[in-house]
Amino acid sequence: MTGLFRRLIAPAPRGIERDTVTLPLANGDTIDVQRVRDPRAKRLKLSVDERGARLTLPLRASLVSGERFLHQHRDWLAAQLAKQQPEDDSPQAWVPGDTAHLPLRGESVPLHWHEGRFTRVERLDDGIHFHRPARATPATLRRALRAFYEAEARADIGHWLPGYLATLPRAPRQIRLKVMSSQWGSLSPDGTLSLDLALVLGRPSAFEYVLVHELCHLLQANHSPAFWREVEQRFPAWRDERGYFHAEGRRLKARLHRLLADA
Repeated sequence: MTGLFRRLIAPAPRGIERDTVTLPLANGDTIDVQRVRDPRAKRLKLSVDERGARLTLPLRASLVSGERFLHQHRDWLAAQLAKQQPEDDSPQAWVPGDTAHLPLRGESVPLHWHEGRFTRVERLDDGIHFHRPARATPATLRRALRAFYEAEARADIGHWLPGYLATLPRAPRQIRLKVMSSQWGSLSPDGTLSLDLALVLGRPSAFEYVLVHELCHLLQANHSPAFWREVEQRFPAWRDERGYFHAEGRRLKARLHRLLADA
């Protein structure tokens, strides 16, 4: 059998496959872990960096063995994530109705309260205006705040996204905004792009970098040198933003968690 014939009948090499798995912790919290099946991997590997938790599986490893590996190391994983979390000097909780400021796009924006017939949150030149009925519950107000942050985040995405689509093979299937415990973004195999809602609290350039990072996975479903070249071409200052997340990322996530509570 000639070498050419072997290449013709051989199955195509599998590429890197990525998805996200939610890991329950002993204290009842959960962690989103990026699960990566990499043909180059020789063993199961769990790692943590400023992008969050990552489980790497070789081709021969089953999903069941990967989940077992995660559960065996979940205490270690929680400890590593805790080490990356700087001490947060923000208030312990947001009490709806208090005169305060709210974080948005790297700034502390004045918050103005108004009585009204309907719950409504809007951004004006002098700050964020929160309209609420007299009988509105804290949970209702937190849900309204979440909807406001989601609308602001989608406005930013809508401003940036058209400038990158022309260089991509396709657009994301859809874009979801989620409260993510460890990751800042992910791209599922079906093309769904998920982004952490906490991104809208931080500086806009960091938010845009995460968007670009995940869009580049439409070109390279890995973190190879080829992937980083795609990122560099579109966002040359990406290293500065990674440094920003290393310094401020856990604080942003903690602040969003306290603001939204059970919204």
